[in-house]
Amino acid sequence: MAGTTIGFRPTAEDERILREAARPGESTTDTLRRALRLLDHDRWLEQFRSDAEALIGEDLSSEPDAW
Repeated sequence: MAGTTIGFRPTAEDERILREAARPGESTTDTLRRALRLLDHDRWLEQFRSDAEALIGEDLSSEPDAW
C-alpha cells in the first residue's frame, strides 16, 4: 500500500484532537501515523487479553515436556 494517498476533511473536533495530540515539531502526518500505530497496538492488546482469558484455566504442568 506504499505510495497510496489517504485524505479526509477533518471536523473541528478532529482538528482539536490533532492539535492536542501533536508533539512539538511533529507534522499532522506524523501525528496520524503515531495514532494509527497506537490503534494497532490497542487492537493487539485486546486480542492478547481475549486469548489470556480463554486460557485462564490452562495448566501446562499437566502437559508432557516438548523437549
